[in-house]
Amino acid sequence: MVTGSIDVAAERAATPGCATVNHLNNAGAALPAAATLEAEIEYLRYEAVRGGYEAAVEVAERLAGVRSSAARLLHARPDEVALAGSDTQAWTKAVWGYFLGGGIGPGQRVVVDRITYDSHYLGLLQIGEVAGSTIDVVPSTADGTVDLDALATLLGAGHTALVALTHVGTHRGLVNPVEEAGRLCREVSVPYFLDACQSVGQLAVDLSSIGCDVITATGRKWLRGPRGTGLIVVRHDFAERLRPPGIGNSAAEWEDADHYRFRPGAGRFAEFEVPVAAHLGLGVAIDHALDLGIDAIAQRVGTLAEQLRADLGALPEVAVHDGGTRRSGIVTFTADGVSPSALAGAAAAAGINVSVSDAPWARLDMVAPNPTSKVRASPHYYNTVDELARLVEVVHSHLH
Repeated sequence: MVTGSIDVAAERAATPGCATVNHLNNAGAALPAAATLEAEIEYLRYEAVRGGYEAAVEVAERLAGVRSSAARLLHARPDEVALAGSDTQAWTKAVWGYFLGGGIGPGQRVVVDRITYDSHYLGLLQIGEVAGSTIDVVPSTADGTVDLDALATLLGAGHTALVALTHVGTHRGLVNPVEEAGRLCREVSVPYFLDACQSVGQLAVDLSSIGCDVITATGRKWLRGPRGTGLIVVRHDFAERLRPPGIGNSAAEWEDADHYRFRPGAGRFAEFEVPVAAHLGLGVAIDHALDLGIDAIAQRVGTLAEQLRADLGALPEVAVHDGGTRRSGIVTFTADGVSPSALAGAAAAAGINVSVSDAPWARLDMVAPNPTSKVRASPHYYNTVDELARLVEVVHSHLH
C-alpha cells in the first residue's frame, strides 16, 4: 500500500519486526529498518577483526556525516550538532553546562511547562539545590497546551534564567506552540531549551524557526535508530555560554597544568568513548527519514493517530486524553473499569505492543482530575489501519 510518498508495503518489508509483532509503541522505541541493523552489525564485525581504535579512525568521516545528516534534519549547522547517549544525557550536560557557565544563579527561576518529562525536571531540581534557583510552571490552557499569555507574564516579571519547554509530551499527543514561545523568549532575550525527544523523527523540528538555543532528542523513538543514541543541537552563538561537565580531550583541549579550553560549538559536548556502531546505525536511520521526507512522515503518522483516536473514542466507556488543537502520533486513553496495565497486558497477549504512562513520568500534568495512568499507543508510518483495528478490538473485548 502506498500512502502519499511513503510506500508502506516496502517499508514493512524492510522492517523485520513488522513480520512478528504489531508494534504500536514507537514513542518508546520504534522498530529499526534492516539497513540500520546491518550497519551496526557490519561495523561490529569489522571492529572485531580490525581493532576498536583503528576501526573508529577509519569511519571518522562517516561519523561526521551522521552529524551533518542530523543538522539537515533539524535545519542547523553541522558544528551545532553533537551525538549523545540519550536525550536525558544530552539535556543533563546542556542544563548543567548552562549553570556552570553562570547562566543560573541564586534567586533566579527556570520556567517549564506542565508536560515536562521527569528526567528534565529532576535535573532542574538538582541544580536548584546547588544554585539556589527555583522552578516556575507555566499553566496550561483548557486544551492542555502551554498558556502563551501566562508565559509572557512570567517573562515580563524578570528574574528568568531559562525557559525549558516540551515539544510533545511523553504522556499526551498534543503539540505545544513552540515557535510562538520562542518569539516571546527572544523579545526579552531569555535562553530557550527545547525537549524534542518525542517530536524529532515524526514532526518538523527547525532550530531557526523555533528560535531556541538548545534542542535535545533521542535516536530510538521516531527516528527508528538504535537505543543508546541521542542528539544535542546548540545554536552556534550560544555555545560559548555553556560549560558542560564530564569533559575529556574530545570536548576540551588541555593547554597546561592549570588551564583547558573547550572545543568550539557543539564540540564541547563530544565524548571519546561512544558506541560507534550505534552512531553509524543512527546515521542510516536519519538518512532514511530524510529520504522519505519529514512532511510525508508527519502526514502519515498524523493520519494513523487521528484514525486511532476516532476509533477508540467511538467505543463506550473509553476516553482519549491527548487534548491540544494540534496533535502528534501519541494516542493516550483509558477505559472505565479496566486498568491501563490490564489493557496493555491484554494487548501484549494479542501480539500488540503498547505502553502505560504513569504519573512519575510527568507528575506536573498527571494529577487529578486528569488520569494518573493511561494506555499509550503510538503508530508510526509503517503501521497499518488493520493493526490499529486489532488494538481497538482488544480494548472493546475488555469493556464491561
